[in-house]
Amino acid sequence: MENSIMHTSPNQADFDVIVVGGSYAGLSAALQLARARRNVLVIDAGRRRNRFARHSHGFLTQDGSEAAAIATQGRAQLQAYPNVAWASDTAMSATGDGEYFEVTLSDGGTVSGRRLVLALGVTDTLPGIEGLAERWGRSVFHCPYCHGYELDEGDIGVLATGELSMHHALMLPDWGRVTLFLNDAFTPSDAQHEALARRGVTLEAAPVARIDGEADVVLRDGRRLPMTGLFVVPRTTVAGALPRQLGCAMEAGPMGEFVATDAMKATNVPGVFCCGDMARAAGSVALAVADGAMAGVATHRSLIAELNQAA
Repeated sequence: MENSIMHTSPNQADFDVIVVGGSYAGLSAALQLARARRNVLVIDAGRRRNRFARHSHGFLTQDGSEAAAIATQGRAQLQAYPNVAWASDTAMSATGDGEYFEVTLSDGGTVSGRRLVLALGVTDTLPGIEGLAERWGRSVFHCPYCHGYELDEGDIGVLATGELSMHHALMLPDWGRVTLFLNDAFTPSDAQHEALARRGVTLEAAPVARIDGEADVVLRDGRRLPMTGLFVVPRTTVAGALPRQLGCAMEAGPMGEFVATDAMKATNVPGVFCCGDMARAAGSVALAVADGAMAGVATHRSLIAELNQAA
């Protein structure tokens, strides 16, 4: 554990705040708290959601930067604050009563804090199409705002996974020539057919056999349709067991459940805040950073008893 931790007496917390998850949202939350001169521990297992993508786009001042470099620079800037400690570890479990929380690490050790910020992100589950997962983040994407521009108005494929793929197919003509591969996963209604036609979307009903080359769609009937890039809607799962262990309420989203929060990123569990992709129906680096900043500020405010009494 970096920046060694001095454990305090029982029920006296080691830290003001423990941030679980050290990617963009967690870093942003911890930075607000560090600048408020609170003692902060960040626990991070080193598995960013966008670790498969080389570059990140759409984040002001960092457009086109390497995704890993943004996270590395953010961590270095955060760790320059002497009141920040970092644990390259996995948080296995957490308990708390609203004013005192204990988090158990993978080696069985525990750390404690007065507040918890959860920024664990989500995991993506892709359709079981041969060759798809190997290209995730390279030529297969989810977010048009993050990756659409770089396809240079080329041929873009949408691999249908369900009704939500209609949304993709209607958006993406702003970025290129779109083919919607139905793949036995989605059947457009008459009204949807008309909407797709108005947007110039080509429909392909033949099932997909595999993805080959850069982003070639090979159909079961033997045809090969070269694409500049592909888009697919994954299923998402909140990473880690901590939200459910703590009793955080969940909310249904279009791609999967996420942790329900209020506008200040507070969960239904007193003292627990949540931010980033695990607390949004959809996300990006820019949204994660904004979410984390709000969670950090709100967590700091919750530590000021007089401020809460006056509210």
